Amino acid sequence: MKIQNIKVHPLLGGTVDGGWPDGHEPEDDLHALVEVETDEGVSGIGSVFTNSDLVIAGVQTLAPLWRGESAVEPERVSEKLRQSVFWQGRGGTLEHVISGIDIALWDLLGKVTQQPVARLLGGYYRHKIKPYGSILFDEPSQLADNLQATVARGFRAIKLGWRPFGRRDRKYDELLVKTARETVGTEVELLVDAGGSEQFWPHGYKWALNTAQMLANYDIGWFEEALPPDDIEGFIRLRNAAPLPITGGEVLTRRQSFMPWIERGALDIVQPDATKCGGLTEARRIAWMAQDHNIGFVSHGWNTAVGLAADLHLAAAIPVAHYVEYLTPAPYIEEIVTEPFQLDADGFLAIPETPGLGIELDRDVLQRFARAAN
Repeated sequence: MKIQNIKVHPLLGGTVDGGWPDGHEPEDDLHALVEVETDEGVSGIGSVFTNSDLVIAGVQTLAPLWRGESAVEPERVSEKLRQSVFWQGRGGTLEHVISGIDIALWDLLGKVTQQPVARLLGGYYRHKIKPYGSILFDEPSQLADNLQATVARGFRAIKLGWRPFGRRDRKYDELLVKTARETVGTEVELLVDAGGSEQFWPHGYKWALNTAQMLANYDIGWFEEALPPDDIEGFIRLRNAAPLPITGGEVLTRRQSFMPWIERGALDIVQPDATKCGGLTEARRIAWMAQDHNIGFVSHGWNTAVGLAADLHLAAAIPVAHYVEYLTPAPYIEEIVTEPFQLDADGFLAIPETPGLGIELDRDVLQRFARAAN
């Protein structure tokens, strides 16, 4: 079975605000799906956390390498693509595009073998997992409303991130965290993401350490992206001194980029994004590297239903996986599949056990979002 074509499905019209200074509008171009089509009529679907124009250009650039290749050898094919384009930039847009192709090839392999991706990745260490609802910080009254709505949707763990946290002063940060804890009570787990990958992040180690101590007082489960994503020395110091787990890694790509962070103990929990870091193939390698160093693993997943499905299968196949990230509410998660994800009474998601990623796209809705790009 050979790869015949790779189709790009832009996603516009339902983009969720990601918290950057200028915000994001529904028509902003942040995500795309890639569909690998074969000469035998079977196709697989992947997700890329990158502007669709870049994805289209990347697919075209890689075409001489993927066209006619085996459609059922995801690890070898994605590594061939990666190794063949180092000279065009290691770890950038092309790696993001390879990520989507890799996910699609795993989906394809599952469909052809009639096996779920989790089993192909090594097997089920768990059949359900707790998602954390991923939302942004907001002004206190609006924050309380958003938290209540998130709990009402069934989430028993919530991550709060980005603005206005860390953008005003320490007292305001504590007010936000205090509001969050008082709103959801002690039964809902809370996580905090400072968003240190925002451009020109102004804070350093001492701010991060003082903030970590404050967060621990409110029983916050982890502190994510407390520092700029290149400050490995700061993260090492912070992890050694902070009273709560330190997490990060969402902007890194390729397993080699994660190695020093893991080997030098810069993080308590590593967070590769399978739609950016190199796909399921690279994310699995990173997760096992973390396992070997007694470091936790949770996928970063600010993306789509396809990305969430991939993260669920990965979480099933990694012994130390603890959560999956679930952007909520999010049209690209909740509207593009024929059977939306459902949380159970305890706030857990079942991990699919049907062939491939175990989801079916709603083609009419997908076409509606694609038309918004024109």
